[in-house]
Amino acid sequence: MTTMERFAFAGRTCVITGAASGIGAALTLDLARRRAVLALVDKDADGLARIAELARTTGAKDVSTYVVDLGDGGDREDLAAEVNARHGGTDLLINNAGVALSGTFEQVAIKDFDWLMEINLNAVVRMTKAFLPQLLSRPGSHVVTISSLFGLMAPPSQVAYATSKFGVRGFSEALRHELTGRVGVTVVHPGGVRTNIAANARISGPDLDSEQAEKIRAFTEKALTLPPEEAARQILAAVRARKPRLVITGIAKLADLLVRIAPARYWNLIERQVRKQGM
Repeated sequence: MTTMERFAFAGRTCVITGAASGIGAALTLDLARRRAVLALVDKDADGLARIAELARTTGAKDVSTYVVDLGDGGDREDLAAEVNARHGGTDLLINNAGVALSGTFEQVAIKDFDWLMEINLNAVVRMTKAFLPQLLSRPGSHVVTISSLFGLMAPPSQVAYATSKFGVRGFSEALRHELTGRVGVTVVHPGGVRTNIAANARISGPDLDSEQAEKIRAFTEKALTLPPEEAARQILAAVRARKPRLVITGIAKLADLLVRIAPARYWNLIERQVRKQGM
């Protein structure tokens, strides 16, 4: 096994999906302060333009933007070619873009399930496949995938999201074993980061009434307390140190431990505690 040196960000080309908001925007500005070269990807053209301008004024060595809907099923070969032509290769790929979907498996429409899987899992695989030749050609390159607290545990009403995030976790772990000593891989499990993913979650199914949907959204948002800037700082520290796995926030670390201790009973224990707290 070859030990890789610490990742140095200055002058390195970093591709970030979901760069227009949340953790992606925080990563963009943190990398800009580190004098990185940025290739920013998002479907929100206006938000992308705003964060790109902020990155330029913050100190990024160079910034390019790509308006892409990662849910359209594309193989991303064209995107990889554009980034390669503009920047001469990629050193760090951060697969950050993601969406949420609330509803039980009975309630969720299969078209909505497929929509989420396309963005949260398939796009991660396709982006990594498209950019892998560039990463392999650049010594010391690295891949980051953003899983979730729900890639460690699987609550009810989050069946589609948990399926996608467990998939990201499995993909990342297998990829890391294959690329050992050639490309670093870090899988990140955030829990409770203050982003708009819960507020923007799609609600699927005619049987999920508005009151129930609002309860699901309110419960999820109540746990979102960590600033995305702190999540970004921890992610980039993990990349620099070549950590294979990062669990962010105390609640995610506790859930990780609880699942290991009681893999078949953890949700019963969590529900009991939630009822005690009146959530």
